[in-house]
Amino acid sequence: MANTKSAQKRIRSGEKKRVRNQAYRSQVKTAIKKAEQTITSGTANDDAVRAAISLLDKAAVKGIIHKNNAARRKSRLVAKVIKSKTAAA
Repeated sequence: MANTKSAQKRIRSGEKKRVRNQAYRSQVKTAIKKAEQTITSGTANDDAVRAAISLLDKAAVKGIIHKNNAARRKSRLVAKVIKSKTAAA
């Protein structure tokens, strides 16, 4: 356990940030899953993909996930969209 007041405060503030970040990460994962479901179902809803990409960008800007992590996830999502559109055509 922390000995100083400042260390105790860092533990409290860190826990608050962890909970907030966890909620945001969950929101991002849900958006990605919804986008992937629309892709695999064949509807390829661009709005769902756009929303997922937007959430990934916001999470990267806020430092919740690393910018390269966001870029990788966006790249994979767009690649799936392109693949599904070429398969349908």
